[in-house]
Order: sequence, then structure tokens, then C-alpha cells
Amino acid sequence: MYGHVEKLAEEIKKGAASIEGVEAKLWQVPETLPDEVLGKMSARPKSDVPIITPNELAEADGFVFGFPTRFGMMAAQFKAFLDATGGLWRTQQLAGKPAGIFYSTGSQGGGQETTALTAITQLVHHGMIFVPIGYTFGAGMFEMEKVKGGSPYGAGTYAGDGSRLPSELELEQAFHQGKYIATITKKLKEAA
Repeated sequence: MYGHVEKLAEEIKKGAASIEGVEAKLWQVPETLPDEVLGKMSARPKSDVPIITPNELAEADGFVFGFPTRFGMMAAQFKAFLDATGGLWRTQQLAGKPAGIFYSTGSQGGGQETTALTAITQLVHHGMIFVPIGYTFGAGMFEMEKVKGGSPYGAGTYAGDGSRLPSELELEQAFHQGKYIATITKKLKEAA
């Protein structure tokens, strides 16, 4: 809605692409809210990032799913997209593929960890391998002097009313997550 998830996604893509032999792509899920409602919410215009269809997921070797939070869970637009992956679930085409998650919340109490926890169920039903970043980001995970989103589950940011942009530390964590999951995805693919 305000570009926070996209900004983190761009950094995750850069991190993934920094691993030799890895091609990273950005996609967005279809919008489900009418333009009138989006206007009332002061949503910015959608970017030119391509819109993904459920079947395109089967082409990927790994994923890092990102979404804004609504009441401590992934936004309905992303949930609707995942609800449309029943055909992939039935044939288990995503089973064994690594997947990470990242998120944006409106506040520190806005669900950074509950969003991650509730999103994991989607991965589990598909048989995907959840790849959290743990504390691999090092000292950045322990920052206490600055406001910083994210957790051992994945990168994150605080959007506030939409005017706060992801901090440099949040962007560095996103880059790290992309690099980390790309490394694991590449190892799994080479071992297959």
C-alpha cells in the first residue's frame, strides 16, 4: 500500500542476486481492494512489478514471501493469492522448496512475529522448507538504540502511518536475508 514491502523486496532481490548463479525475480500478488477503497486509504499507485499467477510459483527453486500485516496476520491480498494455490498443493509442486518470509507492520506491537508464525502454516501445507534468518544477521539483530523491524523469522520494517521509510539497518537485514536464502536454495538445488 505504501511501498514498504516492495522496498524490502528490492533489497532481498539484490542480496539473492549477489550469489553467483542465482537469478532473483520480483513479483506482486493481485490487488483485491477496489480503487475507491485504496484511494480512501491513501495508497500509492501500484508499481510496475509484474503480477504473479499461482502456477508461476512452480517455476521457482525457492521463495522469500513478503507482505504487510493486518491485525497480526498477512494481508488479505496475499492470503487470497495463497488460497488460489490449491492445484499446486494437491500435486505438492512446491514441496521441498525453501521459503522465507518478511513483513511490514504499522507499529512495534503490530504483529512482527505473529505475522510470521501465522504465515508458516501456508508453507507447511505445501511441504516447503521454512528458512528463518535466525540470528545470522549478527549485531544488527541486537540493535537497541534505533527502531528496527524484523526478527529471527525474517526481515521487517515499521511503516507507521506510511510516512516512515525502512531504515538503513532494516534494508541491510533484508539484503542479508536474500543472500542467506539464496545460498541455501543454491546448495539444495546442487545437492538434488
